[in-house]
Amino acid sequence: MEIVYFAVGKPKTMTYGEKQVHTAICKDIIEEAFLTKDGFRGDDVADKKHHGGPDRAVCVYPYEHYQLWEKEFHTVLPPAAFGENLTVAGMLEQDVCIGDIYRLGDAVIQVTQGRVPCSTITKRIPIPELLKRLVDTGFTGYLCRVLEEGVVRKDSSIELIERHPMKVSIQFTNEVKYHQKTDKEAIRKILNVKELADEWRDSLEKRTINDQGTPE
Repeated sequence: MEIVYFAVGKPKTMTYGEKQVHTAICKDIIEEAFLTKDGFRGDDVADKKHHGGPDRAVCVYPYEHYQLWEKEFHTVLPPAAFGENLTVAGMLEQDVCIGDIYRLGDAVIQVTQGRVPCSTITKRIPIPELLKRLVDTGFTGYLCRVLEEGVVRKDSSIELIERHPMKVSIQFTNEVKYHQKTDKEAIRKILNVKELADEWRDSLEKRTINDQGTPE
């Protein structure tokens, strides 16, 4: 496991086509930053309703997917193309689980949910099909909370401290969230992981409510 790109950025105006959007998806590659419970210093989000907060303090995307997308769409992606803070090798969605704890430099982080792809991605990368492919494959990346604050550098090591005993992977949660939406047994399996981000918990709990308005 290693960091390939390390990036932070404040919201700014991005032009796409003849339109503009205020977003922090275009991040800058950096050498070092202090990671707080709310995220890296020097980093922020524009849409605080759908992004950011303690459960979504750090955004991670697997580097292995870059080659896939570049080959499929005949393009070259910029560093931190998906607005992630950490582009990492050796940490695919199928291998990373909700509740897993990692030491990241001097900090400690915990995986909380899959990253929900938004339309800003295809505003930055003008490939309309890309958003659908992220959802279809489950190659969305994921988000983390901060258990211990500390300095992170571009050459910091990443070490798995504790694998969550339930082993509910990001790939599994993405499959249930986007494709197996009525599989209540699978939903309950995810909900049983208490470290799940609150937003995802609220969303999935609603799927367990029957027509009489009570949980099944």
